Amino acid sequence: MSAAPHDEQEKFWQAAAGGQLMLGRCIDTGKPFFYPRDHSPFTGGPADTITASGRGTVYAHSVAYRAKEPYCIAYVQLEEGPIVMSNILADDLSGLEAIRIGDSVTLVFEADASGRMTPFFRRLTTG
Repeated sequence: MSAAPHDEQEKFWQAAAGGQLMLGRCIDTGKPFFYPRDHSPFTGGPADTITASGRGTVYAHSVAYRAKEPYCIAYVQLEEGPIVMSNILADDLSGLEAIRIGDSVTLVFEADASGRMTPFFRRLTTG
């Protein structure tokens, strides 16, 4: 049995269920951060939340081949500045192997095993 999420987490998951990625924003400095919480990691002061654009670039990544199906775990730098850890989804292995640092990605949501909508990213292709 899992514990009920803390209020800070509940806001994040409610936004995700609606297809939005929430970021924290320091009231004192205006700087966004991830994960959203009630206090700023920069000043310790109060924070509010903003909605991320859903656009970012691959900061670092690795394709894992030991799972039943390969997957890509990555750090994505959001357009707003924070770097988040997530998975980059692709339709097949060649799509995973085509991912490069600096690639543009966009936010997508998919249900996890419990049905909760979880944020992931997909590589934007040109052409």
